[in-house]
Parts: sequence; structure tokens; C-alpha cells
Amino acid sequence: MKLIAGLGNPGKEYAKTRHNSGWIAIDRLAETLNVSISTENWNALVTKTTVHGEQVILMKPLTYMNESGIAVQQAVHFYHIDPKDILILHDDMDLPVGTVRIREKGSSGGQKGMQSIIDALSTNAIPRVRIGVGHSKAGEHDLVPNWVLSGVPKELQSEYDAAIADAAKAAELWVYEPLDKVMNQCNRKPKQEK
Repeated sequence: MKLIAGLGNPGKEYAKTRHNSGWIAIDRLAETLNVSISTENWNALVTKTTVHGEQVILMKPLTYMNESGIAVQQAVHFYHIDPKDILILHDDMDLPVGTVRIREKGSSGGQKGMQSIIDALSTNAIPRVRIGVGHSKAGEHDLVPNWVLSGVPKELQSEYDAAIADAAKAAELWVYEPLDKVMNQCNRKPKQEK
């Protein structure tokens, strides 16, 4: 059993924000797999499906970003899922819009949903797909909450959409391919940085 969780916030006002990139990517994956993430369980919306013969739970925590670990931990304990069999999709302000970076483990990099999961599971050895959303002005930390809860500007939308598609593809490949192969196929830089 594997678990793929896309991080975000519930509510229409958050639906198309940078902070909901994990939800947007997992919805794209669900579309590809022809399933709907609509059953409420473990403080999350979930569905169970099969990818290349492997049972997979797709999850969208409903706990709000900063407490994502509550939902993930409940599913992990129920199914006795090993941390290496969990994949987290989340936004990352330290990466430019259009970037996808896949990591096997590491710190949260300040992403509070990822930190909540690390804390809840007492390990940072959790694979994740980081979706670049760009950063607010350097040093102006008071702008961060409004920044992550805003949408991507129109001029960057095509780059963002491409990153979302690659993040969803990475999540599907991760189920049955070695992580280094997924990284080689799905890590991406924005066109202007190539």
C-alpha cells in the first residue's frame, strides 16, 4: 500500500492559490487515473485505487496546511504504511514557478504542511514532489501569507500548468519506478532557466 498526499487548504477561496498546488497536482493525477478524491476519512478527502497493480491511497488533507500531519498520520497508522511508501506533493516558494523538484528526504524547507508531516511521523525520510510557486520580495516575510494565498499571474500560468502536469506524472511514476528514474524524467526547470 502506498499513500500520495497533495497538500492544500479546503474552501473555494483557496482553490486556485499557490498554496494549493499539491491539491491541484493530485486532482490532475486523479483525472489521469479516472478516479475522484471524494470520500471523507481521517480528516481528509481520499480514494483508493490501483496503479500498475499497486494499491494506492490518494489524499487531500482537510486539516488546513499547517496541520497536514494529522490526516497523513491517521492513514499511515491505519494501513501501517512505511514512510518510504508515502509521497507528498506540495508548493515550494524557494523554487521559481514552473519548477518541479523530487526529493527522497530532507528538511521541510520552511513548508509548514511538510513540517507537520515530518513531526507527526518523526522522520524526514519521506519522499516529496516540490512544485515551484516563486517567492515574494526577499526579506519581506510579512508578505508571505498573502503571497502563498494568491494565484499565479497569467504570464506564468503556462509554466505553472506544465509543472503541475509533471508533478502529477511524477506521482504516478513513483508508484512503480525507482525514485532516481522519476527524478530524471520529471524534475523540471522553467523554460527561461534551461
